[in-house]
Amino acid sequence: MAMTVEAQFHVLAVDDSIIDRMLIERLLKTSSFHVTTLDSATKALKFLGLVEDELRTFDTTVASEIHQDVDVNLIITDYCMPGMTGYDLLRKIKESKSLKNIPVVIMSSENVPSRINRCLEEGAEEFFLKPVQQADVNKLKPHLMKSRPKEEQDQPFNNKRKDMEEIHSPNKTRIKCSS
Repeated sequence: MAMTVEAQFHVLAVDDSIIDRMLIERLLKTSSFHVTTLDSATKALKFLGLVEDELRTFDTTVASEIHQDVDVNLIITDYCMPGMTGYDLLRKIKESKSLKNIPVVIMSSENVPSRINRCLEEGAEEFFLKPVQQADVNKLKPHLMKSRPKEEQDQPFNNKRKDMEEIHSPNKTRIKCSS
């Protein structure tokens, strides 16, 4: 019965590394999620219907939203990408009236506490260290429930989060990302 609930969820996965994109796509599909993968934050914004204008008013970039029938329940993005970073994508999503309620998860191969804290403070639901594992994907379910209509949320679900120290274990070895 749990598979039918999960099958309703559409996850947008954004990563410039084809290997990491394939891994996250496989993990998400194993959990019966519908997955769309993109290789840049800019393509993700276009896919979501959020287009950046070159017009500047009072030194601020004006972002215009184009209505698009894209039903995304969660966005998982790499932090370190060329051009626009995952952090920049997070900020643009959270600034958007129509997209701000979509849960965003950041992933990175670097365990940098200041980066992790900055993303969580800016509105990320989780910060996963790469390589993403099935246990990480299992942590997405409570966040996906937030994106569902209120009447569908009445199903029992474990919504407890573990301490950051436990989630982001310092004994994991990671490859340094150069940007």
